[in-house]
Amino acid sequence: MSADRAGPPVLELEPAHNTRMSTFTAEQARLILSTVGLPSLKAEHPVTERVIGAIPPDKVDYRPDDIAKSAIDLAWHIVTAENRFLEAVINGTFDVTPLPRPDTIRTAESVNRWYSERFEKNVARLAELPGDALTKTISFRGLFEFPAAFYVQLALSHSVHHRGQLSMYLRPMGAKVPSIYGESYDARLARESAQPAKA
Repeated sequence: MSADRAGPPVLELEPAHNTRMSTFTAEQARLILSTVGLPSLKAEHPVTERVIGAIPPDKVDYRPDDIAKSAIDLAWHIVTAENRFLEAVINGTFDVTPLPRPDTIRTAESVNRWYSERFEKNVARLAELPGDALTKTISFRGLFEFPAAFYVQLALSHSVHHRGQLSMYLRPMGAKVPSIYGESYDARLARESAQPAKA
């Protein structure tokens, strides 16, 4: 990190890393997006929807601490940030205009509805991007610069990170924790209770 300039520190990469990124080709970018990026986005999307959907309507304002985001605001942050990253790849630049949660979005269901509609459109647009758009260098708030395709993984990492944070809100607020990468305790109990009793 550099501290020799005004403003926030800038991520500085090792010279070898910079060389590798400079030889990143359009063909490689398309291959990575189609075989890793898009399949990963599509696999993680329903998991994120399940975690958000587990917030009960009467617990949307729950927060574990006064300095923490409320459950509904954390959910909104997850879905808007993910789509902001994807749209930066599509548009070749970040739009950092604030996107406050509308008053009409007050439930987990309404967050997921917004998320699903935006996600489907953005994934379809990503799938059509030419390779040269994926190798275009994009600056993120002046903090670092990477080829556009890199931000697909960053979108996923950001969502998974905050989804884990949100999942930790659920049990303390009295909600059930859904299955994420394996069957959760609550999902197992639901499955077992649905099974017919043995004679």
